[in-house]
Amino acid sequence: MKRSILGVIVVLCVLMTTACAQTDANYTLSGEISGLKEGTKLELIPGATHNEEEPIASAIVTNGKFEFSGKSEEPRLYYLQVADQSGVLKIMLENSEISLKAKAVFEESNNRTYVNFSDIQVSGSKANDLYKEKLAFKSKFGALHEKYYKDHDAILAVVRNAKSKAIADSLRNTDDYKAFAQAEKDFFTSVEKTSNEAILANKDSWWGPLVMLESMSYFTDEQIPLYEQFSEEAKNSYYGQLVKKELYPERVVNKQAPEFTLANREGKIFNSSELIEGKKYILIDFWASWCGPCRREIPNLKHMYELYASKGLQIISISKDEDRAAWLKALDKEKMAWPNLLNEKGVDDLYFVKTIPAIFLVDASTGKVMDDKLRGEALDQKLEELFQ
Repeated sequence: MKRSILGVIVVLCVLMTTACAQTDANYTLSGEISGLKEGTKLELIPGATHNEEEPIASAIVTNGKFEFSGKSEEPRLYYLQVADQSGVLKIMLENSEISLKAKAVFEESNNRTYVNFSDIQVSGSKANDLYKEKLAFKSKFGALHEKYYKDHDAILAVVRNAKSKAIADSLRNTDDYKAFAQAEKDFFTSVEKTSNEAILANKDSWWGPLVMLESMSYFTDEQIPLYEQFSEEAKNSYYGQLVKKELYPERVVNKQAPEFTLANREGKIFNSSELIEGKKYILIDFWASWCGPCRREIPNLKHMYELYASKGLQIISISKDEDRAAWLKALDKEKMAWPNLLNEKGVDDLYFVKTIPAIFLVDASTGKVMDDKLRGEALDQKLEELFQ
């Protein structure tokens, strides 16, 4: 009897020791990245949140090496980056000893420094191995997408540089452009199908929402049925909550459009109220020089402005560029005839802007936001309806 009791006590002690060890477990990320100078500051930033996040930790490269340590409640995706530079290395952290080796190359583009990481080797993180496995389709499609646009760069450049919408429309009616447009449509249909399959294959755990966040740069109502197929465990997870906030966000629709005061390229200060005075409808367009979809929407905005500016349409473009020189260069190239301002003071936060392009349609007579999801053809149709 005494032996039995003693045995139970021993087992309990072992279990308690194990539990304490698990509770006290931390992660250690140690690594070497060739190409980094001595004293380079590295930062760890929460990844896949679709928000601008602050670093949770930093480390200095010393004798060619660096180390981070901390505690993670569950496996999480982080971005490792050189402080104040663009370009990230993605890594899944969990409470284990993780080692990293990679190569860094610094490149200059549009007055910005980018860090390209390659030859990445990670050991000690099972979650990182799973991440690479579950998101492998992204790398495959990324390479195909880059080659695809490179192969069709000539015809895209001709349309992009057309001097008028009429010329651009005529170019879009050529057989070559139609073939490109159909191939592009087929490509993105394939991407969507593969992404959805990967998301639903992981719908019962936090991996599903993470794959969803990593597969899509922004969400629309079309993704709600996908989200609703997640298990309760997946929905309640850290990444599940992030997806929910994007699919069911706070919005300014049917509310008064927040007022703002911003400067144009010459430094002249404008208040939103003076820019909409005497107008009927306003488009507030949040964009950036580095945002491809934003730049592709500009020709359509120009067309709308040509049609309706004399009838009471005002467009106000607000750039989220942090690099002023890149913004000015884009303005010189795009030649937008309406007010162009530079975002600051959290104006984008007032409008709950999560992704760009973000276009808000405002009724000047009431000051209320009518819609925040109009782009392309849908925007054309809405303005035609309002100004007919």
